[in-house]
Amino acid sequence: MIVAMLLLPMGDSFSKSLTAIMPAAEVTMWRLLSQAVFLIPVAVVLRRRLHGRMFSPVVALSGLLITITLLGLIGAFAKMPIATAISIFFVEPLLLTLLAGPLLGERVGPRRIAAVVVGLIGALIVIRPGFTTFGFVVIYPLIAAASYALNMIVLRRASGTRSGLTVQCGASAYAGVGMLLAMIFWYGPEVVTEAPATFPLWAWGAIVAAGGLAATSFVLIAEAFRQVEASTLAPFQYLEILGATAVGYMVFGDFPDAMTWLGVAIILASGIYVFYREKKVATAETKARSGGR
Repeated sequence: MIVAMLLLPMGDSFSKSLTAIMPAAEVTMWRLLSQAVFLIPVAVVLRRRLHGRMFSPVVALSGLLITITLLGLIGAFAKMPIATAISIFFVEPLLLTLLAGPLLGERVGPRRIAAVVVGLIGALIVIRPGFTTFGFVVIYPLIAAASYALNMIVLRRASGTRSGLTVQCGASAYAGVGMLLAMIFWYGPEVVTEAPATFPLWAWGAIVAAGGLAATSFVLIAEAFRQVEASTLAPFQYLEILGATAVGYMVFGDFPDAMTWLGVAIILASGIYVFYREKKVATAETKARSGGR
């Protein structure tokens, strides 16, 4: 999980560099296609861990949500530092907590709701200094966070009859093909027949690297969740903020200001508290079902 959280910002940096020569939607298409291609040999090698239907409506929905998430993030990367976009994006666990009640029937107590509210205030602190600089682009990571939270709910539904790797491979295939068809419809076939001929050599390297790093990260995450409880792994997701800060500074010379760090600290504290409460409640329910032992 730690390795995956450090690799994801590296892939994001390649995506951000590509926005200098093509629209964010086109970057999203190439990254998804590259990611899907990399997952083909993974599916072959790890075929014994593929369980359940890979292609079905629920997996297609996951692919759509993955596409919206990437569109939001890459659109944000094109206009703002990676660390700022990722910091705003990490209201996702808080949104997931709110959505788990009505969509999954999970009980969310007042303490977790209060922690979510505090976390959203932290997100506003991150957003406010950038609103005058970046405009409505600061909304893009929020859209990505909401889409990713919905995808987590879809994955919970799908995981009852499928392995995580099965969903990951199928959703990536749906996302890549779906985005390709959407781009051809919107821009015409030249987006894949003529435009690639104008790409510099480094752009192809960036596309391959972005897709490869994303595919590797998702496989590592799926493997981590296969072996360890989600509540144990969840706090490690926040390492992505540190990785994004380091990569943004080393590659693009971007470093968050004091207000951004204050907002990040509030989001981190709120998210970790939510995970702590969820684990505590789950432990109490388990003890109650086993007669207190």
